[in-house]
Amino acid sequence: MSEQSLPDDDARPAYADTLSEYAERVLEVTESIPPGRVMTYGDVAEYLEEGGPRQVGRVMSLYGGGVPWWRVVRADGVLLAGHELEALDRYRAEGTPLKEASRAAEGHLPRLDLRRARWDGGERAQGHT
Repeated sequence: MSEQSLPDDDARPAYADTLSEYAERVLEVTESIPPGRVMTYGDVAEYLEEGGPRQVGRVMSLYGGGVPWWRVVRADGVLLAGHELEALDRYRAEGTPLKEASRAAEGHLPRLDLRRARWDGGERAQGHT
């Protein structure tokens, strides 16, 4: 299903308030990501063997507020627009590996160090690799 085929909130029927099975699965994976680790939107879709990064992103944008949303990230490691400071506080509190921003970087915000922070969905990680 493409993002374009998803209905707008106003066009959704009343019974659509219950989460789809896919949305529930995305949120379950998000909750299973250990503190200090991340998965990209594409990683979550690949782990579920269904959908793609856009579908995962859509689920997270609609329903992700109740789960550790900051642990599902862009593939380039850039912090989620509009939520950068809150996410950065959470990454620092959890010890998520970051790459400090260069002076030329817009906003001087760090990026996630995906090489070290990425979680493959295996057994719960005890520390960072």
